[in-house]
Amino acid sequence: MKGFLGTWASFSADLNLLVQIAMGIALVAGAFLARVKRYAAHGACQTVVLILNLPMIALVMWPSLHMRVLPKLSRHLGKRYYAIAVAHGVLGTTAELLGLYILLVAGTKILPHSWRFQRWKLWMRIELALWWVVLLSGIGTYY
Repeated sequence: MKGFLGTWASFSADLNLLVQIAMGIALVAGAFLARVKRYAAHGACQTVVLILNLPMIALVMWPSLHMRVLPKLSRHLGKRYYAIAVAHGVLGTTAELLGLYILLVAGTKILPHSWRFQRWKLWMRIELALWWVVLLSGIGTYY
């Protein structure tokens, strides 16, 4: 046993798993804040989760993918673990980039008007659903 959750995963993988689950719950709480029209609290909650995820990606998830999955990918892509890990990485990157884009559109005036979307609810719901798919595939990768 390496980590604190009773598996062979590392301490950082165990910690990352718990942090990711907490962030998933926080995103749902943030969605409820928007539903009750507490938009400033909603924006703060979602932004904190999005920004907190960046060091988790850089310090835990990317190194793990880079060391354990990518070097063996060409020989093992048909195996479930590698397929889930790659799907998780691609979808996770997509979710993080979409979240950053939403943050730029909603929280700044950096992007030109022509790059801004109009259907806020749709894009935020897509992001939340995508984040949960990534979270569940991450739990699958962990186990």
